[in-house]
Amino acid sequence: MFDLSSFSITLNMGKSLCVYVLLLNLLVLSVLVLSERNFYNILGVSRNANLNQIKKAYRKLAKELHPDKNTDDPNAASKFADLSAAYEVLSNKEKREKYDKCGEECLKKDGMMGEGMDPFASFFGDFGFHFGNGDSRHETRKGANIVMDLYVSLEELYNGNFVEITHNKPVLKPAPGTRRCNCRQELQTKSLGPGRFQMIQQTVCDECPNVKFVTEDRLLEVEIEAGMQDGQEVKFVAEGEPHLDGDPGDLVLRIKTQPHKVFERKGDDLYTNVTVSLADALTGFSLEIQHLDGRKLTIQRDKVTWPGARLRKKGEGMPHYENNNLHGALYITFDVEFPKEGFSEEDEESLKKILKQKSVNNVYNGLREEL
Repeated sequence: MFDLSSFSITLNMGKSLCVYVLLLNLLVLSVLVLSERNFYNILGVSRNANLNQIKKAYRKLAKELHPDKNTDDPNAASKFADLSAAYEVLSNKEKREKYDKCGEECLKKDGMMGEGMDPFASFFGDFGFHFGNGDSRHETRKGANIVMDLYVSLEELYNGNFVEITHNKPVLKPAPGTRRCNCRQELQTKSLGPGRFQMIQQTVCDECPNVKFVTEDRLLEVEIEAGMQDGQEVKFVAEGEPHLDGDPGDLVLRIKTQPHKVFERKGDDLYTNVTVSLADALTGFSLEIQHLDGRKLTIQRDKVTWPGARLRKKGEGMPHYENNNLHGALYITFDVEFPKEGFSEEDEESLKKILKQKSVNNVYNGLREEL
């Protein structure tokens, strides 16, 4: 006879086992999700951040978190490794799309993580600064620095940008044979006879493996920071002239602003000129100026505008280098275009009645304020 009670017990045990397995899988999945690193949080950027924002965030944090700078923090290396992994993924379009879909584990399964990338070394050289003991570097002979002008647009100085340059760098490579190296002056004792000797200085050299210079193309990425001014320098350590028995010099890029067709910069202020017709100058006008970030800036005048009149727009100048939230002013000087053709006698009389101005013949030294 079929025992329904035993069947019910078996069925309940089967259900319990399925629930247990399901809960276990959910627990494992939740642990994996929680253990994954949030690369956006690590870099401190939003999920819709563009490539420039990601690069800028990495550059800033790399300076702060580099292990050579945080020697007292036992977790410095781990934090910097997380930062490097976040930049490796989010700066690569394919890896970022994969990460956004299924997370870090998918990247690891597809072999897209840990490819030996060293963004700190390749992204900006060493960001123009050097960690570690600086005294030892001064004792080492060094090649000459290369100083070059880097011409950038006013738009790049307003918004910030990343510029790639190709640098042809001579690099030391092994070559057959040996060479004299590490030459130095040493005192040698020379015997001149019984009880007589002389100290003389001689050049002593070691025998080192031979080397040769091979030119290699290096792709360097320069950050043009918002608010930078002419003369500011961006340094790439060890990218200058090589030294046969020492360290290479540095590559120094000096910021130069290209002429702009609309704006002129003076400090953090911007200057521009606008020409309006005589009719607009007398009756008022409204016009738009395209700013350096693409915005349309509306300029409106409801009163008479005379030649040389100047309008000041607060906060519409260049961003301050130290604090991009602060901006200079925009100064707009107006020029008035007068008609080139004459008027009829009737029109002239009408104009005189409308303008209600008397004849003025004031002769004076217009440069007196500058004398």
